[in-house]
Amino acid sequence: RALGRVSLNPLVHIDPIGTILFPLIGFVSGGMVFGWAKPVPVNTLNLKRPRQDHLLIAAAGPVSNLVQAAFCLGGLYLFQGLFETSVIAAHSVVPPLFRMLYVGLMLNVLLAVFNLFPIPPLDGGWILQGLLPENLAGLVDSIRPYGFMLLLLLLFSGVFHSVIGPVLLFVE
Repeated sequence: RALGRVSLNPLVHIDPIGTILFPLIGFVSGGMVFGWAKPVPVNTLNLKRPRQDHLLIAAAGPVSNLVQAAFCLGGLYLFQGLFETSVIAAHSVVPPLFRMLYVGLMLNVLLAVFNLFPIPPLDGGWILQGLLPENLAGLVDSIRPYGFMLLLLLLFSGVFHSVIGPVLLFVE
């Protein structure tokens, strides 16, 4: 709260390097568009059950992506009938809304699966730490300083695509 990041305003979450520079470089170079936002720090000293509560906090991100994906899917089913059965719908706002819901569905599923990878900078890393016994959780925490490099390695090696690709094909 002191950093002003407990907000739905996306502007307070912009990281100049991760939100602007990296995606711009990826877009201009024709490569992978990759980026991040400022994280919302969690003070585990304020939690009654730090390991379990932090696991729930970390799970909230992917769960919220899946909830948003479900709303997009529901909207797609709602508009599908209008889009296919109405001549008026083809010349209205329905096709752009249909496309927006489709993109929202795919992006939210992609983000949920991506963030569940058990690598320390991602929510999946925090979830893994909460599920493992203390000694193994410490091992996961010890790779945290190298997590970003590991994340880039998995992205550029195609490992993420080999996992996320089939999930997106299933959703599509």
